[in-house]
Amino acid sequence: MSWLQALILGVVQGLTEFLPVSSSGHLEIGQALLGTAGADNLEFSIVVHTATVLSTIVVFRKQIWSLLVGVFSTLTWNKEKEYAAMLLLSMVPIFIVGVFFKDKVEQFFGNGLLLVGICLLLTATLLFLSEYLSKRRAEGKPVDYKSAFIIGCAQAVAVLPGLSRSGTTIATGLLCGVKKEEVAQFSFLMVMVPILGEAFLESLKLVKGEAPAIDISTTALVVGFVAAFLTGCLACTAMIQVVKKQRLSWFALYCVIVGVFAIVYSQC
Repeated sequence: MSWLQALILGVVQGLTEFLPVSSSGHLEIGQALLGTAGADNLEFSIVVHTATVLSTIVVFRKQIWSLLVGVFSTLTWNKEKEYAAMLLLSMVPIFIVGVFFKDKVEQFFGNGLLLVGICLLLTATLLFLSEYLSKRRAEGKPVDYKSAFIIGCAQAVAVLPGLSRSGTTIATGLLCGVKKEEVAQFSFLMVMVPILGEAFLESLKLVKGEAPAIDISTTALVVGFVAAFLTGCLACTAMIQVVKKQRLSWFALYCVIVGVFAIVYSQC
């Protein structure tokens, strides 16, 4: 993988991790178009996913700091502890799927462009439906334990390539009636630990020799990391405003176009 290919894929990862268009699906398409599909993608994937988590921390640094202070500064139950408990609850489904079923799911469904295209169309459907229904509601509700668990289940389903993690969780939160001002923040915070956990499990595969370690250049890794981090910061900030203004339908239309392209391209 050259540094230019790493730059392009890093930008793709940084943008699509937070925009509701599926980072895994776009990386699959990007690798197919650039001809970079190969074993070295595992190392690159670990690096760029870590970069996007760091961009989340940067964007939500004040909220994260306030949450940590509230959780550890007192022994009494407070709103920060309750919010942290809901975040942990939302991670339970993806933990179960990630640890026990992720490899089986990937083996069963495969990672081809046909599946990516179909899942992108499903993402588009969710985005259209959530925007339509949320506009009909006068006002949403805060995140509660029930909606947190349902959003967490949606994240677990989004292990399929092409089914956007951010799009699925945000759309599910809106369908549950959660306030649009809160749903994006909750969605982005809840995925930090699972993304890091997935990167850790992938790193173990390299250490144990379960995946071949290809000599990808340090330059390519650094370029990919920086590109994913910077574009991730921009996309995360932009997505918060998009959800507040209820403009998900444009991304839904984009997912339809790319999904159809992926399906057609997979048959060529």
